[in-house]
Amino acid sequence: MQGIYSKKTMIKTAVITLLSVVLFSGCGIQSIPAAKNDVEANLAEVTNQYKRRADLIPNLVQTVKGYASHEKDTLEAVINARAKATSMNIDASNLSPEKLQEFQAAQGGLSQALGRLMVVAENYPQLKADQNFRDLQAQLEGTENRITVARQRHIEGIKNFNNLVTIFPTSLTAKYILKEEKLPQWTVDEQEKQQNEKAPSVEF
Repeated sequence: MQGIYSKKTMIKTAVITLLSVVLFSGCGIQSIPAAKNDVEANLAEVTNQYKRRADLIPNLVQTVKGYASHEKDTLEAVINARAKATSMNIDASNLSPEKLQEFQAAQGGLSQALGRLMVVAENYPQLKADQNFRDLQAQLEGTENRITVARQRHIEGIKNFNNLVTIFPTSLTAKYILKEEKLPQWTVDEQEKQQNEKAPSVEF
Protein backbone atom coordinates (compact mmCIF):
# COMPACT_ATOMS: atom_id res chain seq x y z
CA MET A 1 0.00 0.00 0.00
CA GLN A 2 2.80 2.37 0.90
CA GLY A 3 4.41 1.65 -2.44
CA ILE A 4 1.19 2.59 -4.27
CA TYR A 5 0.93 5.90 -2.38
CA SER A 6 4.59 6.57 -3.04
CA LYS A 7 4.07 5.94 -6.74
CA LYS A 8 1.02 8.25 -6.80
CA THR A 9 3.00 10.95 -5.00
CA MET A 10 5.81 10.69 -7.53
CA ILE A 11 3.37 10.93 -10.42
CA LYS A 12 1.62 13.89 -8.82
CA THR A 13 4.94 15.63 -8.22
CA ALA A 14 6.00 15.00 -11.82
CA VAL A 15 2.70 16.39 -13.14
CA ILE A 16 2.96 19.49 -10.95
CA THR A 17 6.56 20.03 -12.05
CA LEU A 18 5.62 19.65 -15.71
CA LEU A 19 2.68 22.03 -15.37
CA SER A 20 4.90 24.55 -13.59
CA VAL A 21 7.47 24.41 -16.36
CA VAL A 22 4.78 24.88 -19.01
CA LEU A 23 3.11 27.67 -17.02
CA PHE A 24 6.24 29.66 -16.32
CA SER A 25 7.67 29.20 -19.81
CA GLY A 26 4.53 30.76 -21.25
CA CYS A 27 3.82 33.41 -18.64
CA GLY A 28 6.46 35.90 -19.74
CA ILE A 29 8.79 35.73 -16.74
CA GLN A 30 11.70 35.22 -19.13
CA SER A 31 10.35 36.43 -22.46
CA ILE A 32 9.29 39.90 -21.31
CA PRO A 33 12.70 40.90 -19.85
CA ALA A 34 14.41 39.37 -22.89
CA ALA A 35 12.18 41.39 -25.21
CA LYS A 36 12.95 44.56 -23.29
CA ASN A 37 16.67 43.85 -23.54
CA ASP A 38 16.24 43.58 -27.30
CA VAL A 39 14.43 46.93 -27.39
CA GLU A 40 17.24 48.59 -25.45
CA ALA A 41 19.93 47.05 -27.65
CA ASN A 42 18.11 48.08 -30.81
CA LEU A 43 17.65 51.63 -29.55
CA ALA A 44 21.36 51.82 -28.75
CA GLU A 45 22.09 50.86 -32.36
CA VAL A 46 19.68 53.52 -33.64
CA THR A 47 21.34 56.25 -31.59
CA ASN A 48 24.78 54.96 -32.60
CA GLN A 49 23.92 55.33 -36.29
CA TYR A 50 22.48 58.80 -35.74
CA LYS A 51 25.72 59.76 -33.98
CA ARG A 52 27.69 58.37 -36.91
CA ARG A 53 25.70 60.64 -39.23
CA ALA A 54 26.21 63.66 -36.98
CA ASP A 55 29.97 63.04 -36.92
CA LEU A 56 30.11 63.21 -40.73
CA ILE A 57 28.38 66.59 -40.96
CA PRO A 58 31.17 69.01 -39.88
CA ASN A 59 33.49 67.75 -42.65
CA LEU A 60 30.63 67.77 -45.13
CA VAL A 61 29.74 71.37 -44.30
CA GLN A 62 33.37 72.48 -44.57
CA THR A 63 33.74 70.78 -47.95
CA VAL A 64 30.59 72.39 -49.32
CA LYS A 65 31.62 75.75 -47.90
CA GLY A 66 34.85 75.55 -49.89
CA TYR A 67 32.86 75.65 -53.14
CA ALA A 68 29.63 77.36 -52.08
CA SER A 69 30.47 79.67 -49.21
CA HIS A 70 27.66 82.05 -50.11
CA GLU A 71 25.02 79.34 -49.46
CA LYS A 72 24.93 80.54 -45.88
CA ASP A 73 21.27 79.80 -45.18
CA THR A 74 21.56 76.17 -46.19
CA LEU A 75 24.86 75.60 -44.41
CA GLU A 76 23.65 77.30 -41.24
CA ALA A 77 20.43 75.29 -41.29
CA VAL A 78 22.43 72.05 -41.33
CA ILE A 79 24.64 73.24 -38.48
CA ASN A 80 21.65 74.28 -36.36
CA ALA A 81 19.74 71.09 -37.11
CA ARG A 82 22.79 69.02 -36.16
CA ALA A 83 23.16 70.93 -32.88
CA LYS A 84 19.51 70.29 -32.03
CA ALA A 85 19.68 66.62 -32.99
CA THR A 86 22.83 65.93 -30.98
CA SER A 87 21.39 67.69 -27.92
CA MET A 88 18.49 65.22 -27.80
CA ASN A 89 19.07 62.04 -25.81
CA ILE A 90 16.63 59.19 -25.23
CA ASP A 91 16.78 56.62 -22.46
CA ALA A 92 15.29 53.20 -23.20
CA SER A 93 14.44 52.69 -19.52
CA ASN A 94 12.45 55.92 -19.38
CA LEU A 95 11.08 56.38 -22.87
CA SER A 96 7.90 58.45 -22.99
CA PRO A 97 5.87 59.17 -26.16
CA GLU A 98 6.75 62.86 -25.82
CA LYS A 99 10.50 62.26 -25.57
CA LEU A 100 10.47 59.87 -28.50
CA GLN A 101 8.50 62.35 -30.59
CA GLU A 102 10.94 65.17 -29.76
CA PHE A 103 13.92 62.98 -30.62
CA GLN A 104 12.31 61.82 -33.84
CA ALA A 105 11.41 65.40 -34.81
CA ALA A 106 14.99 66.59 -34.21
CA GLN A 107 16.47 63.79 -36.30
CA GLY A 108 13.86 64.38 -39.00
CA GLY A 109 14.78 68.06 -39.07
CA LEU A 110 18.41 67.14 -39.63
CA SER A 111 17.44 64.76 -42.43
CA GLN A 112 15.51 67.55 -44.08
CA ALA A 113 18.38 70.03 -43.76
CA LEU A 114 20.82 67.51 -45.22
CA GLY A 115 18.46 66.85 -48.10
CA ARG A 116 18.39 70.55 -48.94
CA LEU A 117 22.18 70.70 -48.74
CA MET A 118 22.45 67.90 -51.29
CA VAL A 119 20.06 69.74 -53.60
CA VAL A 120 22.28 72.82 -53.38
CA ALA A 121 25.36 70.70 -54.11
CA GLU A 122 23.81 69.68 -57.42
CA ASN A 123 24.33 73.26 -58.64
CA TYR A 124 28.12 73.09 -58.20
CA PRO A 125 29.83 70.70 -60.64
CA GLN A 126 33.25 71.25 -59.08
CA LEU A 127 31.88 70.33 -55.66
CA LYS A 128 30.24 67.20 -57.04
CA ALA A 129 33.56 66.23 -58.61
CA ASP A 130 35.51 66.75 -55.37
CA GLN A 131 36.71 63.36 -54.11
CA ASN A 132 36.32 64.29 -50.46
CA PHE A 133 32.72 65.36 -51.06
CA ARG A 134 31.98 62.18 -52.96
CA ASP A 135 33.44 60.05 -50.16
CA LEU A 136 31.44 61.91 -47.53
CA GLN A 137 28.30 61.62 -49.62
CA ALA A 138 28.79 57.86 -49.95
CA GLN A 139 29.38 57.51 -46.21
CA LEU A 140 26.30 59.59 -45.51
CA GLU A 141 24.14 57.50 -47.82
CA GLY A 142 25.43 54.31 -46.21
CA THR A 143 24.70 55.69 -42.77
CA GLU A 144 21.16 56.67 -43.76
CA ASN A 145 20.61 53.08 -44.89
CA ARG A 146 21.93 51.78 -41.56
CA ILE A 147 19.62 54.18 -39.72
CA THR A 148 16.65 52.82 -41.64
CA VAL A 149 17.57 49.22 -40.85
CA ALA A 150 18.26 49.99 -37.19
CA ARG A 151 14.97 51.84 -36.81
CA GLN A 152 13.07 48.95 -38.39
CA ARG A 153 14.65 46.51 -35.95
CA HIS A 154 13.75 48.79 -33.07
CA ILE A 155 10.17 49.11 -34.30
CA GLU A 156 9.86 45.32 -34.52
CA GLY A 157 11.41 44.94 -31.07
CA ILE A 158 8.91 47.38 -29.57
CA LYS A 159 6.05 45.60 -31.32
CA ASN A 160 7.18 42.26 -29.89
CA PHE A 161 7.53 43.69 -26.38
CA ASN A 162 4.16 45.47 -26.55
CA ASN A 163 2.49 42.24 -27.66
CA LEU A 164 3.90 40.45 -24.63
CA VAL A 165 2.68 43.10 -22.18
CA THR A 166 -0.80 43.41 -23.68
CA ILE A 167 -1.79 39.89 -24.78
CA PHE A 168 -2.95 37.19 -22.34
CA PRO A 169 -1.42 35.36 -20.51
CA THR A 170 1.90 37.24 -20.54
CA SER A 171 0.03 40.50 -19.94
CA LEU A 172 -0.79 39.29 -16.41
CA THR A 173 2.88 38.79 -15.62
CA ALA A 174 3.74 42.17 -17.13
CA LYS A 175 1.08 43.98 -15.12
CA TYR A 176 1.13 42.26 -11.75
CA ILE A 177 4.64 40.86 -11.41
CA LEU A 178 7.06 42.80 -13.63
CA LYS A 179 5.07 46.08 -13.60
CA GLU A 180 5.80 46.66 -17.28
CA GLU A 181 3.73 48.82 -19.63
CA LYS A 182 3.62 49.37 -23.38
CA LEU A 183 6.50 51.30 -24.88
CA PRO A 184 5.95 54.22 -27.29
CA GLN A 185 6.40 53.43 -30.94
CA TRP A 186 8.08 55.32 -33.78
CA THR A 187 5.62 56.92 -36.17
CA VAL A 188 6.08 57.13 -39.93
CA ASP A 189 3.67 60.06 -40.04
CA GLU A 190 6.07 62.21 -38.02
CA GLN A 191 8.94 61.42 -40.36
CA GLU A 192 6.81 62.25 -43.38
CA LYS A 193 5.73 65.50 -41.79
CA GLN A 194 9.36 66.47 -41.28
CA GLN A 195 10.00 66.11 -44.99
CA ASN A 196 7.18 68.53 -45.78
CA GLU A 197 8.01 71.19 -43.23
CA LYS A 198 9.59 74.48 -44.26
CA ALA A 199 13.35 74.58 -43.85
CA PRO A 200 14.58 76.59 -40.85
CA SER A 201 15.22 80.25 -41.68
CA VAL A 202 18.52 81.71 -40.53
CA GLU A 203 19.28 85.37 -39.95
CA PHE A 204 22.77 86.80 -40.59
